[in-house]
This record gives sequence, C-alpha cells and structure tokens, in this order.
Amino acid sequence: MSASSAFSDEKGGSSSEPEYGHDPASGGIFSSDYKRHDDLKEMLDSNKDSLKLEAMKRIVAMIARGKNASDLFPAVVKNVACKNIEVKKLVYVYLVRYAEEQQDLALLSISTFQRGLKDPNQLIRASALRVLSSIRVTIIVPIMMLAIKEAASDMSPYVRKTAAHAIPKLHSLDPEQKDQLIEVIEKLLADKTTLVAGSVVMAFEEVCPDRIDLIHKNYRKLCNLLIDVEEWGQVVIINMLTRYARTQFLNPNVNESLLEESGERAFYASDDDDEDEDKKAEAAALPKRKPYVMDPDHRLLLRNTKPLLQSRNAAVVMAVAQLYFHLAPKAEVGVIAKALVRLMRSHSEVQYVVLQNVATMSIKRRGMFEPYLKSFYIRSTDPTQIKILKLEVLTNLANETNISTILREFQTYIKSMDKDFVAASIQAIGRCATNIGEVRDTCLNGLVQLLSNRDELVVAESVVVIKKLLQMQPEQHSDIIKHMAKLIDSIQVPMARASILWLIGEYCEHVPKISPDVLRKMAKTFTNEEDIVKLQIINLAAKLYLTNSKQTKLLTQYVLNLAKYDQNYDIRDRARFIRQLIVPTDKSGALSKYAKKLFLALKPAPVLESPFKDRDHFQLGSLSHLLNAKAGGYQELPDWPESAPDPSVRNVEIPDWSKCSSRKDRKEKKVETPFYSDSDGESGPTESADSESDSGSRSESASASEESASGSESEESGEETESEEEEEDEEEEKKKKKRLEKTKAKKPVEESAESEQSSGAEDRKRGRKAVKNQKSASESESESESSESEEEESEEESGEESESDTDIRKKKTPVSKQPPKQSKKESKKETQEMSLLDLDDFEPTTATAPVTPVNFMSSSLVSDLEGLSLTDSILAPTTIAPSGSIKMYELLHRIKGEGLAVEYCFSRQPFSPDPHMVAVQIQFTNNTNSETKNLHIEEPKLQSGMRIREFSEIEVLAAGDSVTVVMGIDFCDSTQAANFQLCTHTRKFFVTIQPPVGELMTPAFLTENDFKKEQGKLMGMNEISEKLSLGEKCVNEHIIVERVTATANLSRVPCGSDKECRFAGKTVSSGCLVLVTVATKEGVGAQLTVNCEKMVIGTMLVKDILQALSQ
Repeated sequence: MSASSAFSDEKGGSSSEPEYGHDPASGGIFSSDYKRHDDLKEMLDSNKDSLKLEAMKRIVAMIARGKNASDLFPAVVKNVACKNIEVKKLVYVYLVRYAEEQQDLALLSISTFQRGLKDPNQLIRASALRVLSSIRVTIIVPIMMLAIKEAASDMSPYVRKTAAHAIPKLHSLDPEQKDQLIEVIEKLLADKTTLVAGSVVMAFEEVCPDRIDLIHKNYRKLCNLLIDVEEWGQVVIINMLTRYARTQFLNPNVNESLLEESGERAFYASDDDDEDEDKKAEAAALPKRKPYVMDPDHRLLLRNTKPLLQSRNAAVVMAVAQLYFHLAPKAEVGVIAKALVRLMRSHSEVQYVVLQNVATMSIKRRGMFEPYLKSFYIRSTDPTQIKILKLEVLTNLANETNISTILREFQTYIKSMDKDFVAASIQAIGRCATNIGEVRDTCLNGLVQLLSNRDELVVAESVVVIKKLLQMQPEQHSDIIKHMAKLIDSIQVPMARASILWLIGEYCEHVPKISPDVLRKMAKTFTNEEDIVKLQIINLAAKLYLTNSKQTKLLTQYVLNLAKYDQNYDIRDRARFIRQLIVPTDKSGALSKYAKKLFLALKPAPVLESPFKDRDHFQLGSLSHLLNAKAGGYQELPDWPESAPDPSVRNVEIPDWSKCSSRKDRKEKKVETPFYSDSDGESGPTESADSESDSGSRSESASASEESASGSESEESGEETESEEEEEDEEEEKKKKKRLEKTKAKKPVEESAESEQSSGAEDRKRGRKAVKNQKSASESESESESSESEEEESEEESGEESESDTDIRKKKTPVSKQPPKQSKKESKKETQEMSLLDLDDFEPTTATAPVTPVNFMSSSLVSDLEGLSLTDSILAPTTIAPSGSIKMYELLHRIKGEGLAVEYCFSRQPFSPDPHMVAVQIQFTNNTNSETKNLHIEEPKLQSGMRIREFSEIEVLAAGDSVTVVMGIDFCDSTQAANFQLCTHTRKFFVTIQPPVGELMTPAFLTENDFKKEQGKLMGMNEISEKLSLGEKCVNEHIIVERVTATANLSRVPCGSDKECRFAGKTVSSGCLVLVTVATKEGVGAQLTVNCEKMVIGTMLVKDILQALSQ
C-alpha cells in the first residue's frame, strides 16, 4: 500500500477526525499526539476487523510520512494473530519496521510468527520470515535457522526469495551458522525460477564468495536464466559470473600478448650468440603452442549477456561492459562502446561513473572509442567533474589523425569561466604535446601565447606546463625561457613563480645575461615570498654561484643569510645544507667536491601520465575502481589460470527417470550428450537452442526486465487465494504438462534439456517470437539513438504481453506441433532471422568520414593555437549553475494541492528586474484531468525589510502540463521564511519558502591578493574558525570544492598552496563580503574559516559547510 493511498483513506475515514500535518504553523508538529494514539489503540483493540484495518492503514501512512509510531508497538503486536489477511499483512509491514527497535516485545510474539510461517497465504509466510530475521537477538538463532530451512523448500518462489534475503541477516548475527547456511544456499542455487536466482546469488556473495564449487552445476542454468531475472539480480549475477569465469576459463587474448612480447624481444635483442639461439628457440616454439579454442561455456556467458547491453538500466549495461572488458577476446570488446556512449545521455551521476570506467578502458583499448570521439566533447552545462573526466578521455584518445580536431576543442575550452576546467584543459594540451611529438612545437607556441593572458590562473597553469615541455628540448627554446623570465614581475601565483625560477636556474647557461638579474630582483623580495618560491630562490643562487661566481657571489651570500633567519625551518635547513656544499671550508666534507654534479646533473624530463593508468587492477564498475582505493567488502578479480580447469565439473548428472517411459528417457539422453560435450563447441543442438533464446531475448531486450518486474509484483499482490485453490491449479498444470510431454516424445527432438527444464520462461519467449518475428527484426535494426521511444513502446506492450502469458503457458507453441519436414524448413527460416537480429549492427561503423592524410598539423591550426588569448567579454563572470547540482524543494504536495504540485529551487542566476533579490524558480505541474486557471500570489506575509516580486499570472495550465516561472525575493540577508498564498481560480493554499544560508549569496571574483586584503579587514569578531574531520569521500581538492560550492553560491579564488581552498562571495541583499577558507592537514583533519561582517550568516554557513564536508 502506498503512502498516498493511505493518506487519502485517512482523510476520508471519519468526518469527526481532525486533519493532521496540513499547516506547519498550526502547531501540529509540536503538539502532543497522545489523544490520537489513544484513539488508534482503541481501534486496534476493537472486535471489528474494519476498525483494525482502518487503524493499521493510518499507522502505516504515519510511517510513510516519517512520523514515529513505535509507541503503538504493543497494541499492533496483539493483532499478529488476527484472522483477517489484509490486517495481518499490514501488521507485518509495521513489525518489519520496528522489530529491531522493540526486540523484547517482538520476542513475546515469536510463537505467532512461527504460526505465520505455516500460513496458507504466501505473502504472510514471507512477511513472518522477514520479521523473524529482523529481530537481532542471538537467542532465537536456532528458530531463525529452522525457519529459513523450511522456507527454502517452500512451494512459492516468493517465499524462497525471502529465505535467500534472510540468509545474510542470520550470517551477520551469528557467523558460526555459516556451514548450515551454505547447505541452504546450495539448495536454493539449484532453484529454476528467475525470482529466486538474483537473491540467492546475493546471499552466496555475502556468505561464501570463495565457494565456487557451488556454482559449477548451476553455471549454465544461471547463464540461460539471466535474461529473465530482475535488473537488480542481473547485476549481482553478472559480477559473480565475471569472477567465476576468471578462475575457470583461459585468457582469450593469451596468444596476442605472447606475440607482442616476442616481437618486443626480437626488436631489443642483443648481439650475443647464446641469446640469439634462445630467441630462435622461443620463436620456433610459439607456432607449436596449442592454438586457443574458447570453452563453449565461456562463449555461452558472452552470448547470453550481450543482449543486456540494450537494457534500460544503467547498472546492468555497466555490469555487462565490465564483463566483456575483463573476459572477451579483443576483437569482440568493441560492442560495449556504443552502449556506454548511450549511457552518457543519462543523469550527471550516471555519466560520472560511466566516464570513470571509459577513461580506464580508453588507455588499453583506445580504438574502441575513437569512432565516438564527438560524444566526449564538453558541453557548457556539464558539471566540472564531468568536464574533467571527458578531457581525460579526449586526451587518451588523441593520436596523429585526430589531434588537430582535439586541439581545436581544447582551444575553446580555455575560454571557459570554470577555472578548474581551464587548468585541466591546459594540462591536457601539455599531455598531448608529450605523447605526440609532432605537435609539441605548436602546443608550446600556443601556451606561450597564453602567457600574455589577463587571467592570472591561466598564465600560472601555462607556466607550469611549459616548464615540463621545455625539459624535453631546452636548447631549442632559450627565447621562451627569456620570455618567461620577464613574467617574474607580473605573475603572483607561487607555483608559477617557482617554476620560472627553476627553469632559469636549470638552464642558466642558455640565458647567462638574464639569470643574475633575476636573482638580484628575487633577493629584494625574498622575505615577502611564499615558502615554495623561497626554496627555488636558494636553488637558483646555488646554481649561479657554481656557474657564474664572479657576478653572483655576494648575491648568493646575501640570500643564504636571509634564509638562515627565516621563520620556516625547511628554508633554514636548506640554506645551511647548501652553504656547506657550495662554499668550501676546512671543515666541509667530501661532498663539496661534487657540488656541481649534484646541482647541475641532467634531470630526466617528467612523464605526463593519465591518473587512470593503473586503475584497471580494480574490477571496473566497482566502488574501489571509482575511488581508486580498496573499499570494504571488495573482492579482488582473480588472475587467469595457466591451464584450463576440468570443464566436466559443469556437466549436470542426468536424473534417474525410473517412472518415465523408455522413449522419453532416450529423448532426454539424446539431448543431454551433445549439449554438455566439450568437443562440439558451438555446433549441434546447443547452437540452435541458444540461437532461439538469443533471438527471442533480443526481440524483447528493452522490455524483458520490465516483464520480470511486473511478474514478481503480480505474484506478490495477486496470489492471495487459499491453499486448496493453489493445490488444484498446480495439479491441473501438472496433468497438462504430462500430456504435452507424451505428445512431444513422439516428435523429433529439437530442444535442449536445459531449455525444457526451465520453468516456462523459454516457452513464453518462443511463443511471442513466433507471433512477432517481423516486428522484432525491424526493431532490432533501428538505431540506439531512439532508445527512449523504444522503452516507452515496450512499457505499453509489456502489459499486454503479461496478460497473454498465462494463455501461452497453457498452450504449447504451434511450431512444435508441425510435422518433421516443416520443422526443418522453419529452422532454416530462423537462421535467416538470426542474421537479421544479429547484434553486429551494434558495432560502430568506422567509415563515417574520410580520414585526412598524415600531414595533420595545418597552418590554420598553428595560427589558431597561437591565438589562444582570452578577451574581456569572455572573462565576464556568469553564475549559471550546472543543472544537475540544483536541489528542488517541495512547495505544495500534489495531494494537499488537490492535484496541483508545486516545486521550487534557487537557480543561482541573477534576478534581472532587481539584483538585490534572490531568484526563485517555481515549477507548477497539473496532475488533474481538468485545467487549472489564474495561478497567482496573494497576501504575502513578510518580516520587516523583506520584499517580494511576484511572477505574472498564469492564465491557464492544461491537464498534465508543467510550467516554470521565476519570482524574486529579497530575504534581507536572513533565513527567515517568506509566507504567501498561492491562488487558483477555485482554491487558496498557504505556502512557505525558506532559503538555506548558502543561497543568500552571489559569487565574487577576487585575486589572491585581494582575498588576503579583505580577509585582513574581517578579523576578530567577524572571523569564525572550526576544526573538522573530512568525510571518507572528500579524498581530493575537487571533491572539497564541489561540496562547498554545492552548499553555498561562492566562486573559487586562485590559491598557490595545494592544501588550501579559498572561496568568495557577496550577500545578495547588502553586498557584504563572505570569505571561506578550507585548509587541509595531515590525514583527514582540516580547518574551516569563514570571514563575514554579518556574524549570524557566518555562523550558519560554518555549520552547513561542516556538515557537507564531514559526510
């Protein structure tokens, strides 16, 4: 029962009953609820089932609304023994929620729960087991164990599913029961229903993931059932089968890797005769190596998971993609690319996870995503973290043919207002330049052009990247070093200043006239510099003393003397150490002789690598891969075995058909032997059976998961009949099956034993395939771009299909009742249809555009890259927040609004009619069947100083339509609520908008120096500082920035320190500055400082940011 229906029942229950929870200002939240609860207790104690049912509906509705109903536990528990099934179901819903909190009272009703386990209704049996497993008391472990064992043998698949869910609960309560639970898991793994499969595999993963011997006999059955299991179960089963396959099958790419290794060895071979002979012997042995033949079971897994790439569920597609990446031959992995690109049209959260995995895949399998290069281009609406991941993928995909296109893209990205993204774009240009030597000079020239940019952050990042590029060939670029030396006066970002000083010191021989003058200037400002810059000044002085002591001797001594008395002990130690090395004295040790070799040694150029390079040792799609750290409960992906384990362990023993006729027995054996024989591989009945199931599953791939879900719902809600009726139905079905089996025994064998044993699911699919062959073929050929419309169609069709399921189950498909000749003809037709339905159209077409010749760096691109400078108009600040990060608040619920639902959000965009007002975006949705007219605002009740600017009246809102308007509210720099009436042509609703403190601000763009100046003015009472422990997810600077900017509408301020993040903003109403600093420390510690003239705002902001960062 849903909360909404319960709520409507409650409203319409009794006219004298007062309505609760309508007006928050009425005091209903804070008033005592004793009277109402007394009323409910009386209703629960009455003899009338109708009163009990009404009371239980209201109690469950209270729970759904988040209210505490735990004090009603004694009154509810009494009704466990109620004979009314509807009341009993609701009592169990309540008990599942509160059994863990009220364990003592729940224990008193154990005998009733045990009786519930014998109830004729499957829902009551399952609910009783669920409540029993929710009581976390070790005393009742034996009772729970017995209940789980009984439920595992229950005739209802829903109860068996609940038993599987109870297994991990019991294991966590008492791990000593593991051996008995494994027996139950083994029994449930043999279950042939799709409803149980996902749940029991989940229990297997929780209790005994290392017992792969339990999977052997059920492997083929799980592969064949996979298409019909619900989506949650599909994800669990696919992940388990990935680990299973890595232990049982050989690496399909083993020969390719060996050939690559032998090729490398031959290339780097030495001249020694002995080694040459060894190489020849190895090369001769390679062709003799047994050629790789894929295990039929390995192929079965790949074939049966492939249709799931078209699933509507992103988790299922991601699970199949990681399975293919880890298990499939290189030639077949390409099919996952199109499915993953499709997922990138989803929500930003899904995009983030998919792009993390694509970034890892694109390092090893670059060619797979190259046809979809344009799908990774960055949109202005993408959140920062998505932009940076797309940049990562584009950089990984860069090669000689597409580098010109990619660099043009990067050129536009540098003009973005998102500073983190701009910095990442400049780093990406640097990585492209190091990886592709042909464009190094062009990139370098473009970056040098950026040095004349007005944005200091762009200049600083360019300096750091240029420094890395110059290390590769410094002799050719002395002009650039001179140009950068001139920038030392204007650049203020410490990291950039330090990089310039390091370059001048390292290559001082190339600029002998300029370097002493730079040292002279830096000696003047030494005391005011940041620590990182001071260390590089000392290094520069030491290098110049060793190469040009005549001009720099006195300067070096002056700098070392300044450093000797510096506040930072690192700088004092460095000065003392360098003085002993470069200025020889009687006491100086042997190292001073080698000072020149120490300081002026050739340093290798830095290797710019992708941060995703070594992430593939974690299983793709896992939380550990996402965090790049081993998460709790993560199971390592096993290495491939060197020799193939025995495949016969997966052969299922043929049961002893003692009661069956000899003809049927022969039929079973005929089918079993070729299906399980390893020599046949893909041929014979296995291929035909699999191809049939494949074609059926492909034709319904979009709606398969929906059908299974609706099926499980109908079983939960629909099967409430008495046990006698169920038994009669089952007997009738058994008789029909026996009759059909007798008729089948006379016909030639066309099906595998596995498909015959499955519980009607295969028959259903084939029946629908025969009816809708033509339609399914045309659907499978359509492009994946129309996936949304296909999903809608499949949703409409699934209702009709589920109704006809029962008819199809009773009647065998007409195909099997034809004479043998006709069946042969039809099998030929099926093979032709298979070619139409083949998923090869899923693979990308690479010949989309003619490839340009290798002369890829055009002169126009060179001129474009050299003009990478920004204009003032582009630098104008905009405050458009990414759509994914805006939080929606409920203004009027559709039940309370009689079908009119109203939501609002703070769009973080300036309100153009009045810049001192906060823009509030309001969305109206008409859920009724009639028009809503004259939507407007009346009687605003505001605190003194607050103002409101109403939206223009909405004349008509059609049924089912939505409309969005923007209104302005001046909250007067307070979080007090704005109250007003929302009126339609018939009704008036009292509503309230209360802003979070972070939405009362607008970003302020400051330089680092401006920030420090303003911070100096807002000290003492205006500064609030708090220590905090960062949450587990706050692992890097980007996440901290993301959390702070999501909490408050602030902009990032450039900062030279790696361990500090600074933010600035102004209050919308009065324009008071708000400065936020987050300084990280060793481990998870951090210091949060907020400087604001308005102390109330500062205090509330500290509280909100602390909560955001500590999660």
